[in-house]
Amino acid sequence: MQTNISSPIHMAPPEASRPPFQASVGLGLRRALLNMLSDAPFGDFDFLEVAPENWIGIGGAHGEALQSLAERYPLSCHGLSLSLGGSTPLDKAFLGQVRGFLDRFNVPFYSEHLSYCSDDGHLYDLLPLPFTEEAVHHVAARIRCAQDILGRRLAVENVSYYAAAHQDMDELAFTNAVLREADCDLLLDVNNVYVNSVNHGFDPKAFLAGVEPNRVIAMHVAGHYDEADDLIIDSHGASVKPVVWSLLAQAYELFGTKPTLLERDFNFPPYNALVAELDIIRRLQCEANAMVRVAVDG
Repeated sequence: MQTNISSPIHMAPPEASRPPFQASVGLGLRRALLNMLSDAPFGDFDFLEVAPENWIGIGGAHGEALQSLAERYPLSCHGLSLSLGGSTPLDKAFLGQVRGFLDRFNVPFYSEHLSYCSDDGHLYDLLPLPFTEEAVHHVAARIRCAQDILGRRLAVENVSYYAAAHQDMDELAFTNAVLREADCDLLLDVNNVYVNSVNHGFDPKAFLAGVEPNRVIAMHVAGHYDEADDLIIDSHGASVKPVVWSLLAQAYELFGTKPTLLERDFNFPPYNALVAELDIIRRLQCEANAMVRVAVDG
């Protein structure tokens, strides 16, 4: 894998890129949820996550609904198509559009996936990278380039994967190496850690303990589908399982109560069921913060 990015002098991304809403809970803004979210009582959730490529240039009723929600809630952005690990050149024109979107809605936090999703065209899937030193250098250079164009710090998300590409190191070592070389942050998807731990046979708690703590800036939780004892599908179409809630509690102990998004992409339950899961996140955050206060006072 050869990088297509030259090595300019990189300016440090501004600290203002980090999310200001620390202990908070959020939902993904999906068009199927627009009416639900627009009518929601204030306080059910604290922020909304948007995939910018799904909203850039959108007008009409959907555009008006986005504008109205952005006036009520902070937005974070989570990209789907940048293909940070891909072999084709970064789409700098698209990055410019993303920067305009982030500026327009005063979005402090933009994340993407530590994966690739394009070759000669868009592949419509998030594919795993080889865990090699060459891949570390390749993707880190592209992350630095993206940060320069965006004028913001970028966070990358650990992804679920089912077929392991070539591995000279494990996923944890690869992830930490990319974070260090790119000088970027981590959006920690706790469900993905659990899914990968079952599918590839490692200890999810040890994985969390090995993540560089100063890099974790936000978290995701989601539901999954148990296909077999040794195969889990990261579906985003079900409620969060108890084992993932337990892992989220451990993540809060290790990294603090970072902004946490409940991901749900389809098979939407009644709104009250989503709020009930958001309430679990709030409870876990309160319990983690209480433990910190006891440790400090004790």
